[in-house]
Amino acid sequence: MADRPLSPHLQIWRWGPHMAVSILHRATGDGMALVGLPILIWWLGSIASGPDAYATFASIMGSPLGMVVLVLLSWAFFNHMSSGIRHFVLDIGGGYEIDTNKRWSIGSISSGIILTALFWAAIVLI
Repeated sequence: MADRPLSPHLQIWRWGPHMAVSILHRATGDGMALVGLPILIWWLGSIASGPDAYATFASIMGSPLGMVVLVLLSWAFFNHMSSGIRHFVLDIGGGYEIDTNKRWSIGSISSGIILTALFWAAIVLI
């Protein structure tokens, strides 16, 4: 075998907010694709199928379990968007300093939660 350095494994790295944001970015993207897309297609199909189909959709998504799914999907969207903006800044070469990266990571997670709360507050109040 070649005598070369091995890549560090997960036990070497200390977990930080930047790792959590990276994992959440992938998980929320997958969640929106695997859960959000079928719900979107179902919603559009129910609109096209008429009032009875839409009433069925609305009753299921208006149930407590349906509301939890909708809140989680909206959190996934806002969290994915916030971390996408963070990744964009990293792609253009900014934010690689340790303190800046940690602040952006915590801000990304926080803004996803805050934007979700504001979104649902606006929906409930309107």
